[in-house]
Amino acid sequence: MKKLLNIYGAPPAHWVGDGFKVRSLFSYNNHGKILNPFILLDRAGPTEFQPGNSPRGIGEHPHRGFETVTIVYEGEVAHHDSTGEGGVIGPGDVQWMTAASGILHEEYHSKDFVKNGGILDMVQLWVNLPAKDKMSQPGYQLLMNESISKVFLGENIGFVRVIAGEYEGFHGPAKTFSPLDVWDFHLKAGAKVTVPAQEHRYVGLIIVHGEVILNGEKVLQESELAILNQGGNHFTLEVSENSTVLVLSGDPLNEPIVGYGPFVMNSREEIMQASLDFSHGHFGRIK
Repeated sequence: MKKLLNIYGAPPAHWVGDGFKVRSLFSYNNHGKILNPFILLDRAGPTEFQPGNSPRGIGEHPHRGFETVTIVYEGEVAHHDSTGEGGVIGPGDVQWMTAASGILHEEYHSKDFVKNGGILDMVQLWVNLPAKDKMSQPGYQLLMNESISKVFLGENIGFVRVIAGEYEGFHGPAKTFSPLDVWDFHLKAGAKVTVPAQEHRYVGLIIVHGEVILNGEKVLQESELAILNQGGNHFTLEVSENSTVLVLSGDPLNEPIVGYGPFVMNSREEIMQASLDFSHGHFGRIK
């Protein structure tokens, strides 16, 4: 059985632009060094927005060296980027953007969400790229809810959505640059489930909603992060109320991580080059 290394509470919330009130559960400066290739996770909401006329969000900004994964639980988010891709994602949808050699993008509440208001509840995850792939072509994957494999665990247990990787023979639709799993568990009150895991990987558990008991001992509460060790090939979750748990695991990249704001590379020199390339307009433009 995998053992608990530590539990981390969510820090105070801060605004990203005027549309996303987030708590950064980990980043490449702290726990992301252990969970690598997962290097950042922002928990946005749940935040209630009143109907309005002006779009809320964050304007054009760059990224290089990694991927962003946006998972929406409630509300709608619109995206546009310098590859010409874009779209609106709502509850259950996932947007997987590969910044790689450099991309500009913007994220706003959708027009309908601005008009009608409501609850915005989402997660954005950053996935590191191997050094050999950091300067590859940017890309975009729009993973609609109906395309994501849903594995039912039992009538009184719930289900898991396989966004990336493989769970008990079911494969997620996301194409990744290194082996990793992103599992989105939706568990019913009273459920107990044994979750498989690979021995050489650390595992990150994010309690998106509810409360769970890990391995029959530790209580994990909403918006907490738990990190499990590399030993063992499973762990257990018990829930007393309906809960959503995001499970992250991947093969460690074991490469240097040097981050500066929206750039994550392997050396300071590469960060400086990214800043120069951005300032010289080499990241394209959003049409």
